[in-house]
Amino acid sequence: MAGSVPAVTSSDTDLRHSPLHERHVELGAVLGPFGGWTMPISYPDGGVLAEHTAVREAVGVFDVSHLGTATITGPGAVDFVNRCLTNDLGRIGDGQAQYTLCCAEDGGVLDDLIVYRVRDDELLLMPNAANAAEVLGRLAAAAPDGIQVTNRHAELAVLAVQGPRSAAVLAAVGLPTELGYMAFQDVSCESAGLATQVLAGGGPVRVCRTGYTGEHGYELVLDADAAPSVWDRLLSAARAQGGRPCGLGARDTLRTELGYPLHGQDLSAEISPVQARCGWAVGWDKPEFWGRDALVAQRRDGPGRRLTGLVATGRGVPRPGMTVLADGAPVGVTTSGTFSPTLRVGIALALLDTSAKLDKGASVSVDVRGRPLECVVAPPPFVPSHVRD
Repeated sequence: MAGSVPAVTSSDTDLRHSPLHERHVELGAVLGPFGGWTMPISYPDGGVLAEHTAVREAVGVFDVSHLGTATITGPGAVDFVNRCLTNDLGRIGDGQAQYTLCCAEDGGVLDDLIVYRVRDDELLLMPNAANAAEVLGRLAAAAPDGIQVTNRHAELAVLAVQGPRSAAVLAAVGLPTELGYMAFQDVSCESAGLATQVLAGGGPVRVCRTGYTGEHGYELVLDADAAPSVWDRLLSAARAQGGRPCGLGARDTLRTELGYPLHGQDLSAEISPVQARCGWAVGWDKPEFWGRDALVAQRRDGPGRRLTGLVATGRGVPRPGMTVLADGAPVGVTTSGTFSPTLRVGIALALLDTSAKLDKGASVSVDVRGRPLECVVAPPPFVPSHVRD
C-alpha cells in the first residue's frame, strides 16, 4: 500500500520548535512564527545586516530545520516522482540534488522543493515547512503499491553553512567539502576523520552542496538528536572564521538579492513556473507531470504577466504587495521587496504585465503607502552568484 503521511501542524497557536530551540534562546535570538514553526529571525550583536554581511564576506550558520524532510522509497521510486514533479530526474544521477516544483493541474505552484536522488529506489524530498503536509499527502495518494512516502520532519534537522569560508568550517569538524554544486555525500561515524563527538546521535549526516543564499555553501541533514552538538561545533568553527549564527531575516535578504523565489510570494497556486521564469525547472520533454498540459499551453501562448526585478533609484524600500505603475497606470505588483545590504538600495521582485513591454532599464514607480518610489526594471540576480565557486 502507498504510505500514509502524518499531518504537519501549521497553526500559529500550536507552533513547532526546532531541535535547536534552546540554543537559539540561549543566544538571545529574536524568534518568530514561520510556516508553523518558531524560528530565529535574527541574533543580537548586529542583527540582520551583520548576518547578511557575514554570509557574503565570511560564513554564516543557519538552522533551517523547519524545512520538510521525507523519503520516497520502493521499486521505481525515481520514476514515480518523475511522473509527479516538474523537473526531469533523468538529468541527474545518484548522489545529486535537483530543484523542482509541485504543480496543480492548472499549472499553479503548490510548492518548490529540492529532491535528493539517493538511488533508483530512494529519494529524499525537502519541501517548504508550510506546504510539506500537502505535497507529501498528494504524493502518498498517488503512490502505487510498493512505494512508501515517509514524513521525517520530526526526525531530521537541517543546518546550512553558507559563505566563502563555509568549506573551512566543515573541514574543521571533519566533514567533507569537495563536492560539486548540487551534489551530496552521506558520511557515517565510522568514516575516516569523523568521530562520534561530531555526531552525538550516532547517525549519518548528509552533506549537500546546496543553499539559498547565492554563496558557496552546504546544507547538512542529520538526526534531530545530533543537531545541538553539531550546531555547537559548527558555530565555534564559524566564529573562528569571522562568522556568526544567522536567522531567517538574513536568509530573506540574501535570497532576494539573488532573485531566488519564495513560495507564497514569488511562486504560488496563482503564479506558475512560466510566469515566475522558472521554466528551467520544468522537464518540457517529459510526457507526464502534474500540470503539464496547462504549462505547455501557457508556454506556447505566452503568460500575461512575468516576474522580474526592480531596483529603487529613489529613497525608500519596496515591500511585497505594492502596486507598480508605469506612466501613472498600474502594470503589476511587487511579490518580494527589501533593503539590499550589499547594494544599499531597495530591491524587489515584481509580477509585471507583459503587455506593458517593460524591458531592462525601463522606469517605473512603486506605490509605497501613497508615495511613489522611483525604480528601474533590472532582472535578477541583483548581485553575482558564487554558488559554483
